Amino acid sequence: MAAVLVYITCRNEHEAEKVGESLIQSRLAACVNIVGGMRSMFWWNGKIDQERETILLAKTQVGLVGQLTEAVRSVHSDECPCVVAIPIIDGNPDFLRWIQSETGSEPK
Repeated sequence: MAAVLVYITCRNEHEAEKVGESLIQSRLAACVNIVGGMRSMFWWNGKIDQERETILLAKTQVGLVGQLTEAVRSVHSDECPCVVAIPIIDGNPDFLRWIQSETGSEPK
């Protein structure tokens, strides 16, 4: 099983909680972390924009990233939400097994 950390930006903590809960309930993520207070600068509609955002980090299996991305898009308020998967190359084997056991199946 290849595990990934999925980096998602949300407009605020409320949206991050909504998205995170959706991912946990659907077993597309074993857990999520919500990190508030981020400031982003980016190109949007031909100009530089900036916003306060909240980071949502989800731990899942690489094979679920497509489904997870679609789930985020279905509940996220942004037209083009940031959802990127970062490979986990190594780590605590027990934790990595836990990610596998908690994702990809129907709720227990």
